[in-house]
Amino acid sequence: MKKHLLSAADLSRDDAELVLATAEELRSLADRPIKKLPALRGRTVVNLFFEDSTRTRISFEAAAKRLSADVINFSAKGSSLSKGESLKDTALTLEAMGADAVVVRHWASGAPHLLAHAGWARSSVVNAGDGTHEHPTQALLDAFTMTRHLGSLDGRRVAIVGDVLHSRVARSNALLLTTLGAEVTLVAPPTLLPYGVEGWGVETSYDLDAVLPKADVLMMLRVQRERMNAAFFPSVREYSRRYGVDARRMATLQDHTIVMHPGPMIRGMEISADVADSERSVIVEQVTNGVAVRMAVLYLLLGGSQPAIGGDDA
Repeated sequence: MKKHLLSAADLSRDDAELVLATAEELRSLADRPIKKLPALRGRTVVNLFFEDSTRTRISFEAAAKRLSADVINFSAKGSSLSKGESLKDTALTLEAMGADAVVVRHWASGAPHLLAHAGWARSSVVNAGDGTHEHPTQALLDAFTMTRHLGSLDGRRVAIVGDVLHSRVARSNALLLTTLGAEVTLVAPPTLLPYGVEGWGVETSYDLDAVLPKADVLMMLRVQRERMNAAFFPSVREYSRRYGVDARRMATLQDHTIVMHPGPMIRGMEISADVADSERSVIVEQVTNGVAVRMAVLYLLLGGSQPAIGGDDA
């Protein structure tokens, strides 16, 4: 792997498969009574969050601590950043603290790239979500979840449904899943598909019911509440009728098809409660897999050319 993980486009197929294989090794830790390895002892990981995301921050924190790294959580809210300190000043401060990796969540698209390439810091930078741009570790944990259920993704059909326009998850998944050989279809109303999507190497559709019977994976995206008043679609009821998944639509899926959601869900909007809680749903499993995948990313960026589990570490 390269020094940073800023975009799913940074990952070759070999890189992605190495992360997934390493995550598979590390996933077994979740079932052990002692969930720690000494692999990153003495290393420091900083979670630098300019935007609230409890789920992602806790996932990265758990991943770093299970590898025995020291973790510093830095929330921009209420810090000197809100008093006018720049991203550059913050980076220099983190450098002075001896950060080995900086996990960045930022409201501005491109902020992690700036941190990585402006020469302010020598640490590895991991993009934990930047604006409406990308979220590469979410795509990796999604791909990992898919491979555990379906095996190779070559030729598998993945339908990603909902607010693609504002979704960093959709962008990163489209990039990574096509790299891994899957056929991706983005399903949304015309108002929620981004300009230039024809250059993404994916199919698009406005008709969810036409796509469902062929899908091996159905990934529902959260519809953010602020979009509901912005004329992207007529009403919540109309959106749910055309693009929500319920028991009736689930009955049209193939027997092996899994249902995913990056969370947090709006039950009754894009996904009904009975679908979210069904045997088809792997939404809770995605959270568990997220820790293993983020462990794999931190391990490969900071440590390891050796197997993650084995030898003296076992």
